[in-house]
Amino acid sequence: MAAQFGRRLRRGATTTAVAAAAVAALSASQAPGITHATTGDSQGASEATPPPGTPVTGNSPYYTDLPSLNTPDRPGTSIDLPATGTTEAGIPATVLAAYKQAERTIAGSDPGCHVPWQLLAAIGKVESGQARGGRVDAEGTTLSPIRGPVLNGVGFANISDTDNGAYDGDSTHDRAVGPMQFIPSTWETWGQDANADGRRDPNNIYDAALAAGRYLCADGRDLAVKSDLDRAILGYNHSREYLRTVLSWFDYYKRGSHEVPDGTGVLPVSNGPDSSDSAASTPTPPSGPAGSPSPKPKPSVPNPGGGAPTPKPTPPPTPTPPPPTTAPTPAPVSRIEKAGTGELTTMAGHVFTERAVVRVKNTAGRTVPNQAVRFDVVGDTDTRFTGGKASVTLYTGADGTVASPALQAGEKTGAFTVRATVVGRVLPAVDFAATVTVRAADTIARTEEKALTAAPGTEFADLVEVKATYKGAIASGVAVTATMITSADDPAVNDPAVNDKGPYFKDADGKTVRTLTELKTDADGVLKLPKIYADDQTGTFLLRLTTPGGASVVIELKVAAAPA
Repeated sequence: MAAQFGRRLRRGATTTAVAAAAVAALSASQAPGITHATTGDSQGASEATPPPGTPVTGNSPYYTDLPSLNTPDRPGTSIDLPATGTTEAGIPATVLAAYKQAERTIAGSDPGCHVPWQLLAAIGKVESGQARGGRVDAEGTTLSPIRGPVLNGVGFANISDTDNGAYDGDSTHDRAVGPMQFIPSTWETWGQDANADGRRDPNNIYDAALAAGRYLCADGRDLAVKSDLDRAILGYNHSREYLRTVLSWFDYYKRGSHEVPDGTGVLPVSNGPDSSDSAASTPTPPSGPAGSPSPKPKPSVPNPGGGAPTPKPTPPPTPTPPPPTTAPTPAPVSRIEKAGTGELTTMAGHVFTERAVVRVKNTAGRTVPNQAVRFDVVGDTDTRFTGGKASVTLYTGADGTVASPALQAGEKTGAFTVRATVVGRVLPAVDFAATVTVRAADTIARTEEKALTAAPGTEFADLVEVKATYKGAIASGVAVTATMITSADDPAVNDPAVNDKGPYFKDADGKTVRTLTELKTDADGVLKLPKIYADDQTGTFLLRLTTPGGASVVIELKVAAAPA
């Protein structure tokens, strides 16, 4: 929804004619499985209707520039695509990596959608000129915010503030934000954390590209089906002109593209979204016929033969030197190393708070983006990555790093290994030691404070119930040992050979026992002890409960004769 403010508002015959010519020339190269429906306007767009609801961009303006009719060819055709070719086909490296990562991520989680990265690139082109020509940092975040015009109903939609200015800096009205131009309310629904930094940032191209892809795949759409493709794009911006513009760039990028350094991408000629409030808050007013700017008069020179002066000839534009025809060959990948991972340890049944993080470098010592890395759980353990997988392949980000998915510990305790290897290269692996400890509790206490009493030779009327927690959370499945003792301070006198009087439990055979070890808290961290019996000894006795982790509680048991 980025925005060519002036040209977006004047939809004259010239723009439509150019769009028609461009799409007609490009429509011969569709993605596999996509067939254009024939329409009366020859634009290659079916008559799909946009999905209901507010569009992703709030129908903000967008770049209307169209690709050159001289499109790059695919490698393997009559002319192989060079490393650098038509300027418009160049996509900044980090932006391109984000599109391709989004395609891979969605292919793994929603393979029936068939979202191609070229479609994300086409939307990124018309929304923000590929993040202003790739002006992003190493993490993929734009160097300055990209914001569309204020959606205050003056030339655009009227959308009142939904985020208190958190994303767009405007607490009165909404503005579309980021390289894929999400309005704040839509971002709250579709925002993603694609670079695993713990934030959903619409100004980060990795987060924004994945969010755009997720939206395009919504409602079970299959983008290899033309009607689903058109409906998805129209859901981004409810405009058939927008649909035709995106499809023209989609076709163009499918014919070929290449990577260019960040910050060197070609910016569209038309106006676009601006981070300044003054430039982006209002549309450019029309100043000529059909909303076109009035042309400036050309300077003139006197006519030697008399009469009206003749116009001064316009000097030809200074030619722009062509880009190089070849790109330097990147240095080969040479090593994989740890990148700041903390200790991998957790209790049985819990999720590991840390992840294995590695960095891939080449022989020049530079980090390598978009490199496949495989993580494997190795050893005698039932711990698995999220989703129950023991192996998973991910790709490094723009900074050459990649983190494994979160680890979910099973019930088997002990040590194991998380191993990271570079796919397609024979390099030493990186191993991370990991440990699963027994379930533990740091607090255990009775659920009520009622006194526990019994007469000699009877059973205690009330059962003992306790609850265990760990760091304030429920501690389920924690082992508990219950022991009858005679002194809380002197463990020597609690030896079963000495402590053979007072309250007791019964085992499965009905025999007297004063220690129970096969006890565990339930899903709510609660444990109810079996019945406790009193022998003929009267007095005050003690029951101690202990857990792994050091939590313990001592409970009084009183045996007294009933009053006469």
